[in-house]
Amino acid sequence: MNNRLENVDFLRAHLMGPSSIVMIKELTAPLPLQKGMRVLDLGCGTGLTSIYLAQKFDVTVFAVDLWIPATENYQRFRAFGLEEQIVPIHADACRLPFAQSYFDAVISVDAYHYFGANEDYLDSHLSPLVKEGGLFAVAVPGFKTEVDEGVPGPLLPFLPPAGADLHWHTCDWWQALWGRSPHVRVEAVREMDCFEEAWHEWLQCDNPYARDNIPLMQADDGRYMNLIKMTATKI
Repeated sequence: MNNRLENVDFLRAHLMGPSSIVMIKELTAPLPLQKGMRVLDLGCGTGLTSIYLAQKFDVTVFAVDLWIPATENYQRFRAFGLEEQIVPIHADACRLPFAQSYFDAVISVDAYHYFGANEDYLDSHLSPLVKEGGLFAVAVPGFKTEVDEGVPGPLLPFLPPAGADLHWHTCDWWQALWGRSPHVRVEAVREMDCFEEAWHEWLQCDNPYARDNIPLMQADDGRYMNLIKMTATKI
């Protein structure tokens, strides 16, 4: 196997939604990640983002996911020669087995909205694990306009109703949520530029979930959905 993340067939076989590689490239481009840092990749899925972080920045990555077995991810990391640099861990995001102030950075791509879209998570579960001055960088799916009254009509056949398991919000919603934390300084919350590219890569996959998302994207037609990136610093 090519030991770089350049094999299109490999990437498309391991994506679980809009391309996590496209998203993490944009999310981490401005971050001062340096060799030797300890980075928590929270909700790493099949470990593509962990491989990217290890190769691009030469950091030590703790690859945490609840749904993908740690052994499965470890075998992937070994295939890339990264078994000494990436630690695969099976854990619940609300029961993370790490010491306080252990990490230099937390990265989360297309996962944080499942467990972090509430008043409690950032302060009670995540920020204690990060050193003072440490980084938070998160990418999540979202909406251009808040949908308190329900998912937009054209998307209803393809998405769960608001308030179920969707947890998609706007930039302003996330800015307000993180802005209330006394433990972080919010640096930026904005729409990502890579929305079309990330979704295009996903829809090219020979994957039944990807094929099911094609009518969703056709119904959206650029009107409602977006991707949101958030960065903050531990204070």
